[in-house]
Amino acid sequence: MSEPTATAAQDRAPRFSPPRPGLHYLTEGGTETEIMYRHGHELRDFAMFELMDSPRAVADLRGMYRRILDTAARHGFGAMIAGFDYRASPDWGAKLGYSPAGLAEMQHRCIDFLRAVAAPYRDELADIVICGCVGPRGDAYASNRAITADEAEAYHATQLATLRDCAVDLVWGATFNNVPEAVGLSRAAAAAGLPLNLHFTLTSAHRLRSGPSLRAAIEATDAQAGAARPDSYGVNCSHPAEFAPALEPGGWSDRLRALRPNAAKMDKIALCKLDHIEEGDPEELGRMMGALASRYPRIDIWGGCCGTWERHLDAIARGVTAARGHRPDLAPANPMARK
Repeated sequence: MSEPTATAAQDRAPRFSPPRPGLHYLTEGGTETEIMYRHGHELRDFAMFELMDSPRAVADLRGMYRRILDTAARHGFGAMIAGFDYRASPDWGAKLGYSPAGLAEMQHRCIDFLRAVAAPYRDELADIVICGCVGPRGDAYASNRAITADEAEAYHATQLATLRDCAVDLVWGATFNNVPEAVGLSRAAAAAGLPLNLHFTLTSAHRLRSGPSLRAAIEATDAQAGAARPDSYGVNCSHPAEFAPALEPGGWSDRLRALRPNAAKMDKIALCKLDHIEEGDPEELGRMMGALASRYPRIDIWGGCCGTWERHLDAIARGVTAARGHRPDLAPANPMARK
């Protein structure tokens, strides 16, 4: 199969639909932990985009994403798959030795890869959303870098300009831990004309590492970003034991559209120091996510983060389906088209 060219990608208008009754999206799990510990690939500074230069890694990634897409199809979900560009921002790229042009090229290759691997599933899934992934400028798990909203807007605009050229459907802002950077990213995404699903990560104290509660962070980001506020929010890289207590009732929770939990009930710093994948209890995780699906009917994007892979995604999809059911009329007309 030939991969789409950059020019073809630019002809596609970014789009992401509002929630559709009965349609749930399944994302990938913890791609970095899976590619490192299940497949044996090393990542410099947690940067996955460099794997595009390794044929063996590309083959492993293709198999990983096919298993995710197969899981989504098996449960009647749509798919939302993100690029490997969490570290593809100026500071991280320079640290890894990439020029701005070289970094942009890698982003295009990542998004082209996703489109190619998803193409055979177009007639099998109700919807497929191609995302670019933007991570924080500093360490997501430490308050070691002060950043203003203006600085964050200028910084993230570079990566978002490339994602606009790639014509991604959605930007996934992953593991943000403070309001000023969230505001800056929101403004930059709005200026680029890209929809944004912004995820915060929480500590075992059920708060952002910078201090505010999830509710306070979402309300402050919305207020400060104004018309440039994110399209929606989510939580990633936290176990439900960390984020479920933060889900207070109120209108603010209607802004949440995505949950992507870690596999294990472990502190994230300790989790990162392990030399193996910590899988936790996939069945328990699926039940916990099903319970949240019952409580928060507006959430329609389900997936995983560190330590999760298709076994966890299958359990989560079963938990959500048990809580919500699914709409057979949203299933594709020809589910065997790829066979």
